[in-house]
Amino acid sequence: MMKKLIVFFGFFIFAISSYAQIENPVKWSFSAKAISDTQVELSMKADIQPGWHVYSQFIAEGGPIPTSFTFEKSKNYELIGKVTESPKATGSFDKNFNMQIAWHENHVVFKQLIKPKANTTVKGKVEFMVCNDQKCLPPEEVGFAIPVSIKSKGIVAVPSQLTVPDNKLIAPSDSIPTNKPDTAIASSPIHPPSATLALEQKSYTLIGIFIAGFLGGLLAFFMPCIYPMIPLTVSFFTKRAGSKAKGVRSAFIYGVSIILIYVALGLLITGLFGASALNEAASSATFNLIFFAVLVLFAISFLGAFEITLPSSLVNKMDERSNQGGLAGLFFMAFTLALVSFSCTGPIIGTLLVETVSQGSYLGPAIGMLGFSSALAIPFTLFAIFPSWLKELPKSGGWMNAVKVSLGFLELALAFKFLSNVDLAYHWNVLNRDVFLVIWITIFGTWALYLLGKFKLAHDVEAGFISILRLFFAMLVLGFTIYMIPGLFGAPLKGISAWLPPQATQDFDLYSRTVSSHSSTLPSAKKYTGLFHAPHGLDAYYDYDEGLAYAKKVNKPVLVDFTGWSCTNCRKMEATVWADTEVLKRLKNDYVLISLYVDDKTELIEKEKYVSETGKKIKTLGNKWSELQARLFKTNSQPYYVIVNSDGKTLVPPQAFNLDINNYINFLDSGKAAFSKQ
Repeated sequence: MMKKLIVFFGFFIFAISSYAQIENPVKWSFSAKAISDTQVELSMKADIQPGWHVYSQFIAEGGPIPTSFTFEKSKNYELIGKVTESPKATGSFDKNFNMQIAWHENHVVFKQLIKPKANTTVKGKVEFMVCNDQKCLPPEEVGFAIPVSIKSKGIVAVPSQLTVPDNKLIAPSDSIPTNKPDTAIASSPIHPPSATLALEQKSYTLIGIFIAGFLGGLLAFFMPCIYPMIPLTVSFFTKRAGSKAKGVRSAFIYGVSIILIYVALGLLITGLFGASALNEAASSATFNLIFFAVLVLFAISFLGAFEITLPSSLVNKMDERSNQGGLAGLFFMAFTLALVSFSCTGPIIGTLLVETVSQGSYLGPAIGMLGFSSALAIPFTLFAIFPSWLKELPKSGGWMNAVKVSLGFLELALAFKFLSNVDLAYHWNVLNRDVFLVIWITIFGTWALYLLGKFKLAHDVEAGFISILRLFFAMLVLGFTIYMIPGLFGAPLKGISAWLPPQATQDFDLYSRTVSSHSSTLPSAKKYTGLFHAPHGLDAYYDYDEGLAYAKKVNKPVLVDFTGWSCTNCRKMEATVWADTEVLKRLKNDYVLISLYVDDKTELIEKEKYVSETGKKIKTLGNKWSELQARLFKTNSQPYYVIVNSDGKTLVPPQAFNLDINNYINFLDSGKAAFSKQ
């Protein structure tokens, strides 16, 4: 009897503590007011507890669930326009979601205009998702009913400050029809996602883009179109100004003008394409193929085949305006520099813009241009302030063309990364890991031979010796080339694994462990079921239901690996953590591995296509696994690892990107222990 009482009170205390942990950080209130004789403004306000945030309406598919409003159709009123939100959402690019996201903190007001035709009650629901720095709560739906009445002298909205303190949930199935495939997916308990949220990465990506732009600007500074102009420009400031103070001021204005011109270019790119187009560019096959072609064109230009120049009439017009004096003259002088140096800076700027656009960052182009232009403007300004420093500068010479050619080799190598992204997502199986490495080894090996003076290109100047600095660069490039060679035989190459196609695409792999005889090769576009070779010779299922069925047959727990073909953090985890002997032993012996690629572009057969509970059309294999991850585990970040049993029940809290090997071993061991206790 005593044992029963202890068990009873144990369950009672557990229930009380579980109930106490239920969190409700958002309170909704609804109201209406007449703004004219014909229109009423509906207000939907969310008060958000400190530390939490609600996502904006304006987030592209594939990321966190955006806030959305659904209004019941009625003949008694007409919706005017779409729902707006204020204040403006805070936004940044999230590497985990690989897209631009935006969110609101503290409070946000959503407004919808309507035109009432009779006394009515506007009914509808709001769906939203709330997160903090550590976790996200499951998406909720809150219903509302806002009364609106009409009187003879115009429209009067009945005072209706409606508050929903408990956020009454409405089951999605009650209101949104779905057409799910016949295969049933077992539900599982929801654990808070442990992936780093975008809030923590708000500044990181933009700082990285700024640094990349700054480094690009420094390289451009030493190009033959800019470097020889430094003494002439500084001399112009010091002689024309009449005094050092005026010369310094002119140089400062000149530097600021350079920054304004290039930042304006970045803002123009963002303004022309917009956030949605930038997000599309990050995952679009068309955009990635265009990026590949553009970078190859830039590389060929830097290697000396031709120069990309702007019309001479435009350059001459800017040069004429630079002679008018004053602030305008200095501005157009900076503009002339930008135009004259375009043959050198154009490919660097183009590469930088391509890279930032491919990341989907809304502010990326402008921040990249800020870094680039700062690296150009600062030296001109400093040399104007301290003209004596000019004596310490290396003299112009053939080394500048070597810098230009070296950038050509780098851009050519970078171009194939974009081509690889498309090849993986669409299963063309052309640019596998072996072929990619052969291309990179050839590019970097040829670059090393060039730096060592073994051959010359069109614009190279004859030199009787190789400088020490050039020799060290040649050694560095040659060393990197040699480092990549073992990768042709299957070596993991952890240092650059994030840039390479997955090791599962390797045709010739002496490093892999023995794999099952019934295992197939990497899935093709027409076959995405059955076992295939995962990294390090592991067998993995490419289909969720098949993997669960096999796990039931062999009585093993399942590791569900939500990953992506172009996910750099996924490759880092595979190369760093999965490659560990103890981790690999557990993955091979203790688990059934299911790898689900959320960016896979394989088209589903017609009968497997459906509309998700959130209204999203599921057309591709990647859509299917992304929707499954969001629905069952309330996160869309990759990599994401979940340990379940053969019924799909989660056994331990999931894990995200974490390069701590001991942490991953404990994760696997705890999952196995939980499975054994069942």
